[in-house]
Amino acid sequence: MELRFEGIHKSWPDGTRALNGIDLVVPAGQFCVLLGHSGAGKSTLLRCVNGLETPSQGQVRVNGHLVDRHSLPLLRRRIAMVHQHFNLVPRASGAANVMAGALPALPFWRMITGLYPPALKRKACELMAAVGLEESHLRRRAEQLSGGQQQRLGLARAFILDPAAILADEPVASLDPSLGREVMDLLRAQARERGATVLCSLHQIDLARGFADRIVALHRGKIIFDGPPEALRERDLAIIYAKANGTSAPDLTGLGTPAARRRIAP
Repeated sequence: MELRFEGIHKSWPDGTRALNGIDLVVPAGQFCVLLGHSGAGKSTLLRCVNGLETPSQGQVRVNGHLVDRHSLPLLRRRIAMVHQHFNLVPRASGAANVMAGALPALPFWRMITGLYPPALKRKACELMAAVGLEESHLRRRAEQLSGGQQQRLGLARAFILDPAAILADEPVASLDPSLGREVMDLLRAQARERGATVLCSLHQIDLARGFADRIVALHRGKIIFDGPPEALRERDLAIIYAKANGTSAPDLTGLGTPAARRRIAP
């Protein structure tokens, strides 16, 4: 599933600009990492894909279809999201949380009653096993699980409808480094098995370099690096994280243009 951002701007009511002229195409099947410090615009850009945020200017297209209120009900069946803080129902069982990922494709009465089809129950069990959860986790409440186990539930839920695209918003920010790497391994493996496109926001440089096919770095709502992980240099990181480190940012004039990105990532 191709994701295309065309001239995306996003401003908040107080006048703050979150995104400033984003032009980006993520080809089908690519694992693309958005890298940058907090407030760079990563989450906002992700949320424009599934309609959780609406651009102030510009358009988002998914496989050529314009993302708007008319297309979103169908697109949300093909696009899943993995959240930083898991976004689970704490008192619901692990199995119920995974099956909740299928709600966009189920009748309303099933959502109300919780009566899920047998085939969906079997698939939830298979997915939980695939992400390393045990049979006992099916019945345990989400709030009784560790952070790593909860994010594994989040991954299983994301894949319950075999999505063509996954939006992962800082999926390992709440986990320690070893668990974070395990979750990223699972995300990449499950996505590759299905040929799904992944757009993942991160701030961990080592994980971006280790898992991405491509890194797109944002600074103050602009793209300032776009290339393969091996092309990311210390100079680029100094620019990307200048604000986060409290240092004065280098001159970024023109860095959002395609020609400038080619100079940064030859």
